[in-house]
Amino acid sequence: MPPIIHAALSGFLLGASLIIAIGAQNAFILRQGLLRQHVFILSLICALADATLIALGVGGLGTLIAQAPALIKAVTIFGAVFLAAYSLIAFRRAMHPEVMKAAEGTAANLGAAVAACLAFTFLNPHVYLDTVVLLGSLSAQFQGAARFAYGAGAAVASFVWFFGLGYGARLLQPFFARPAAWRVLDVIIGVVMAALAISLMVSLF
Repeated sequence: MPPIIHAALSGFLLGASLIIAIGAQNAFILRQGLLRQHVFILSLICALADATLIALGVGGLGTLIAQAPALIKAVTIFGAVFLAAYSLIAFRRAMHPEVMKAAEGTAANLGAAVAACLAFTFLNPHVYLDTVVLLGSLSAQFQGAARFAYGAGAAVASFVWFFGLGYGARLLQPFFARPAAWRVLDVIIGVVMAALAISLMVSLF
């Protein structure tokens, strides 16, 4: 596999594994999708926010870390442990699935919906850990165009997820009314994160 394609695929898979989780931001986008209100602009805000933070991480933090091989190794280990922990959390959720219920009511207007979307996005500390720190730091294993491809792959994962969730919500409503559906989703997330954690550790040796 060409290095650039490998980097883009790695970024896409890692970005997807981190973003696909049951949380306030995804619940909000799902609710708006079910209500069919402001889906495009809200999905775009979430995706662009992720893309911006990923760019900052890949372009800044990744560059600094690339100058310290020992630090790269430490960050890779941290990333593997971090992903493994996420994997365990996903598997634990799969054992006790809960149905995500879209909040009742509607946004009064576009402004209110955008304000809520920005709050769900930037008031979540995990978004900075996942994008700037984790994704940005792990980009140090790639150089030049490959690093750009890695960041682009992670950003594309955000666009695919948010727009897919927003516009696909109306189709998913009957399916995700059952706890078993969330169990399947969490199992998939757990498997992907565990596989990525293993691959990071293997890359060290």
